[in-house]
Amino acid sequence: MSLKSKYARYVKMMRDAGLPEKLIEQTLESLTQIDNLPTAAKNEFVNMVIERYQQTLVNPGESVGVVAAQSIGEPGTQMTLRTFHYVGVKELNVTLGLPRLIEIFDARSKPSTPTMTVPLKDKYAQDVSLAKEVAKNIEEVLLGEVLDKHEIDLTTMDIRLYVNMNQLKQRDISLDTVVNLLKAVRNIEVSVDDPENGIIRITPQFEEFSYSKINMLRNKILGIRLKGIPGIRRAIVKRGKLNEKEEWYIVTEGSNMEAVMKIPGVDAKRVISNDIFEVYRVLGIEAARQVLIQEARKVLEDQGLDVDLRHLMLVADMMTMAGNIRQIGRHGIAKDKSSVLAKAAFEITTKNIYDASTRGDVDKLKGVAENVIVGQLIPYGSGNISVYFDASSIKQSRKQHEKASEKKEVTQSIKEKTDKDNNAK
Repeated sequence: MSLKSKYARYVKMMRDAGLPEKLIEQTLESLTQIDNLPTAAKNEFVNMVIERYQQTLVNPGESVGVVAAQSIGEPGTQMTLRTFHYVGVKELNVTLGLPRLIEIFDARSKPSTPTMTVPLKDKYAQDVSLAKEVAKNIEEVLLGEVLDKHEIDLTTMDIRLYVNMNQLKQRDISLDTVVNLLKAVRNIEVSVDDPENGIIRITPQFEEFSYSKINMLRNKILGIRLKGIPGIRRAIVKRGKLNEKEEWYIVTEGSNMEAVMKIPGVDAKRVISNDIFEVYRVLGIEAARQVLIQEARKVLEDQGLDVDLRHLMLVADMMTMAGNIRQIGRHGIAKDKSSVLAKAAFEITTKNIYDASTRGDVDKLKGVAENVIVGQLIPYGSGNISVYFDASSIKQSRKQHEKASEKKEVTQSIKEKTDKDNNAK
């Protein structure tokens, strides 16, 4: 027997009160935990759920924008200016606090510390050694990171690289791979002086030698990518709860969702980045909206601040409702206001009024800010609408319905007469 059949009476009570199905299912699951209590206690529990739900409903005409702004802005004054927070290990840092909140609502194209959470598939999520193998394939390895040292011989203009063979072994890279990648660089000759100790000599083939050219060549060589995904500077294996059970997963410094999703062992359906614009490009605007909500909520919760989720959802909806991501600012949502005075009240007062005057704009004073400025009563509340009843269209519809009914009756009578004649024959 399903829960809805077992508690059919309570389901009807909650549906009649307008509760969403998800909340009804959660309430039924809670009822199973108190199944041994008297019926009166269960009734009281369900009635309390209904009462709490009805208390959270927003009345028609409520100024939800002002309430959301106040609910986020007031706790924001208590946030710290702490920029970096270490996530378990010192190699990885994340921007938190007020700087991160500003990044989110300003819709910065790149976060100052992009990171990704990379869940793994079944066997990889339960075996730390397999998880580390995936992390090795993700983490970007540059040639300069596996060298003990490098030298420039100014007499011969050669560059000598002293490769750390232990580092190569740990990262599953062969010396031949390094040599082949070096040979792909133009205008140089590559030779291995000592394969066992990893000493490589690079001879430039320039017509005119200069120290600046050699220096630029050296920097180019040190930046050669040997392995991994571009932009992923660190890949740390961690254990924790991503869903309901403990599992191994990877946290990265740097973000490249599209490339990471193609790595074997990665659960592509659950990969997430704190780079909102990258999520928008890879997964679309709905996913970007969800990341906006999650990132803002996480920043506030880390600071110990409790903000109702619906306020963050409203802000995220405003930022994404046009199909792209817009900032809360003069280049985003504020720019799209129809009122000249409202735009002037936000930022750049003189320029907005000057531009409006040159265009001959008209302000119809329909919003809150512009009416406050001119000293009029404000049109209070969101979502207030006027309903008009078109009597002529209803009359026309009724006539069409009557004609259709008459036609149906005539057709029915003809059919009955035909059936009767056929039976007589």
